[in-house]
Formats: sequence, C-alpha cells, structure tokens
Amino acid sequence: MSKPHRIVLGVTGSIAAYRAAELASTLTKEGVEVDVVLTDEALRFITALTFQALTRREVYTRENDGMRDGQPAHISLADQADLVVVAPATAHLIAQLAHGLAPDLLTSLLLATPAPVIIAPAMNGKMWHHPATQDNVILLRRRNVEFIGPEAGLLACGYEGLGRLWPVPEIAREILARLKP
Repeated sequence: MSKPHRIVLGVTGSIAAYRAAELASTLTKEGVEVDVVLTDEALRFITALTFQALTRREVYTRENDGMRDGQPAHISLADQADLVVVAPATAHLIAQLAHGLAPDLLTSLLLATPAPVIIAPAMNGKMWHHPATQDNVILLRRRNVEFIGPEAGLLACGYEGLGRLWPVPEIAREILARLKP
C-alpha cells in the first residue's frame, strides 16, 4: 500500500477562508493528508478547530509553530509536503512571497519548501489588477509558482470583477491532478 499524498494548505485572511474548509474536507475525503497552516489574519475569519475536525490532523497557527519531529515546524512541514497550496491567497501574502519576506509560519514554510507551490488568489478586483500585484504574480510565475484563478464574479465587497476564489471543486481537481504519479 502506498503512502498517502500530503499537502500543506495555507489559509490567509480573506473572507474566502471559509471555502478553504470545504477544500480541506474534499481533499481529506480523497485520501490526501492535509496539514493546515492558518495565518493570524485567517483566524479572524475561521477557527483552527474547524480544520482540525475536517482533516483529523493538527492545525498550525502562531500558537503552535514551534518544533515538530525534532525540527522547526516550518522546516518539517516544508520537507514533508508533496505540494503546498495557499487558498485563499491575499495580495499581502503574494507580495510577501514575491519579495522573500517570512514573518510567519506560512511564509517561512513557503520559502523553505522544495515542493511545488500553487496560489489561489482571492481579493478585490482593483487589488488584483494593481500593477504591484501583477508584478508580484509575474515574478512568482517566473519562479515556477502556479496560480489557479482568480475568477470573475460578484465579490464580497459588493463589486463585480476579477478576484473571486476559484470554485472549490475545480481547485481540488487541479490539486489531485498534480498529485497523480
């Protein structure tokens, strides 16, 4: 029997964070081990307990980002991941990663992982289209970071435009396709 695939699901401070819970649940049901890392901002929208219940695994926050398996948590998680996915990813997270900033567990892990990285953006359309965000996306794509979305539609702020998190079933399908041998 082969060992299950393992991903790290990073969740940032977006209203779309609640959709990450559905993504974690979907992937877990498909037999993927999902290690969830929540930023402080994500915890303003959703709790660690939600992800713990859905994945039946420890969830990582600033409160427990110490040692794991004899290593700092960001190194252990980075080394053990087959894939790292950030969904939803804010403009802030995208900028931090593009510029090599690592002020928290998630960004430290992103800089340390040898695994492929997928970013699923979610933000106001004006933020997505801003030249700074677009420059950061271009830079990250040159570094082989893959982007899934965003899609157009009604945004949480009431605007219509490009910036919505892709539908969870489509994100899950893309992740599962990349995990196949």
